[in-house]
Amino acid sequence: MKTTFTKKNYYILLVGIVLIALGYLLMIGGGSEDKNVFNPAIFNFQRITLAPVCCLIGFFTIIVAIMWRPKQKTEAAN
Repeated sequence: MKTTFTKKNYYILLVGIVLIALGYLLMIGGGSEDKNVFNPAIFNFQRITLAPVCCLIGFFTIIVAIMWRPKQKTEAAN
């Protein structure tokens, strides 16, 4: 039985999932222990820029993993 995905597709898919998980982990934190005190750490570079970009790269990587097709070995014509 031949599958649609190859080993390389699954590897690329796994990399995409790891990138998305890393992006969500980068978004964690920055909250305040006291609800009456504002903590400006929620608006730092890591949570506002780096984490969403990491997630977007992960989603793009998953699309590449789904669309990736290995090159077909064709016979040379004459």
